[in-house]
Formats: sequence, structure tokens, C-alpha cells
Amino acid sequence: MHPKSHESLEDAVQQSLDEARMVLPGLQALFGFQLIAVFSERFDIDLDSTEQMLHLGAIALIGVAMALIMTPAAYHRQTNPSDVSQRLLKVASSTVSAALVPLMAGVCLDMYLVARLVTGRVVVSAVFALVLMAIFAALWFAYPNWERRRTWRAKQRSAQA
Repeated sequence: MHPKSHESLEDAVQQSLDEARMVLPGLQALFGFQLIAVFSERFDIDLDSTEQMLHLGAIALIGVAMALIMTPAAYHRQTNPSDVSQRLLKVASSTVSAALVPLMAGVCLDMYLVARLVTGRVVVSAVFALVLMAIFAALWFAYPNWERRRTWRAKQRSAQA
């Protein structure tokens, strides 16, 4: 087994920017579908005013996620486009990570609304949305946190040996 080598600052920044670029088209497509839904006849007929406001909230959350995802590129272009810095890596990592929260919330709100339209049942729809939120939270937050702690403990044991 080869020891892991640390990637260069330039490679780490490039990877963060690439991650943001991969997520952005999906966010833009989701945002577009959310906007189109407002102009659907079913939106006015089948969703009450509270549910329409939930949809507006979901659109706003996806908009916030898009802004956060696009921040590293905007920051880099406007601060020092010819330099790769530790600060850029921190901005890229933190904004991409921060985007996961409004993205998760926006998608789960939309899941609730779609399930409500399909099933006609508020409780069933809430269960769908909460299960999806639990999946997101487990995969995006709990698992990486667990893995980071596991790796840290392994490094501690290795250093003590």
C-alpha cells in the first residue's frame, strides 16, 4: 500500500473549482424546472397559497445554492486571477460545502410538494421529504464527518506506534 501524498495547492484548488463546475449545471436545470412549474395550470389549481409559498422558498434556496457554488470562480476572477492561494482553497471549499444546506432544503421542499400532488396526502408527502432529507444528511454530512474522524484516529494510532 502506497502512502497517500498530499496534493499540491494548485491541484486542490483546481479540484474544488471542478467540483463546483460539476454541480452547477444540475442546479441550473433544477432552477429552470422550478421556474417552469409556476406557470403550470396545476400550480394555481392544486397547490394552496401556503404550498405555493413553499415552492417559492424552494426556488430561493436553490438560488442561494447556485450563488454559493458560483462564488469561488467569481472570487478568484476578481481578487487575483493569476494566483492560486490557500485563501482561494478555503473560500472554494467552504462555499461549495455551504451550498449543500440550501440545496438539500430546496430539493426536500420540492419533494414534499411533488409527493403532495401525486399522493394528495400531507403526511405521506412529509415522510417522503423527511426520508430524502435524512438520506442527504447521512451522505453529505454524517458520512464525511465519520470518515474524517476515522482517518484522524488512524493517523493518531499510526503516530503512536
